[in-house]
Amino acid sequence: MRIRARFWALATALALGATLILLTTFASAAPRGAQHVRWDIISLVGGNPPGPINPGGHASATAPNGGDTITLTGSGTFVAPASGGGSGAATGGGTWTTSSGGSGTYEVTSLVSWASAGPQTGSPFVDNIDEGTPTNGTAVLKIAFSDGSQGILTVGCHGPGAPPGIFEGIATTKGYTTYYIVQPPTSGVDANRTIFHVR
Repeated sequence: MRIRARFWALATALALGATLILLTTFASAAPRGAQHVRWDIISLVGGNPPGPINPGGHASATAPNGGDTITLTGSGTFVAPASGGGSGAATGGGTWTTSSGGSGTYEVTSLVSWASAGPQTGSPFVDNIDEGTPTNGTAVLKIAFSDGSQGILTVGCHGPGAPPGIFEGIATTKGYTTYYIVQPPTSGVDANRTIFHVR
């Protein structure tokens, strides 16, 4: 009788231990929650630190093979799911102009992907947007232009503390045109800068 009782006590202890190990493993492997993110094409007053950083800037990209240049303004928000996939929970938009004479507005219709590269560190900028933690990364957004064309907007932020490999500024498609030659920011020029805030 005692042997059987000890056996069941040992079996119960082992089962509880295995359950705790599994729960701990799954908890540590569970994805983080969704991220609520604001994106902006910013105005950096004076074009140098400390700024300040304000919404309402502009950024440009050029099409290859003698194509024209597109300039966008804009801001918006999106909810990035923990799965890392896309989301219909996206808002925002702005204006567009091309060097060939086109102009209008665009609207964000969905998030394709969001990849955070971590919070900005040691930033010298005065942040007047201040809607969460300034964050480096890349967002890809589906957009609709006011002239009926569709596009994919990529917003890259390579701010203080960012790892290599992220451009600063925007690239976009508009119909078949690929405005993929990103115009980099230049010291003293208030253009071609972006920021994300994770809220």
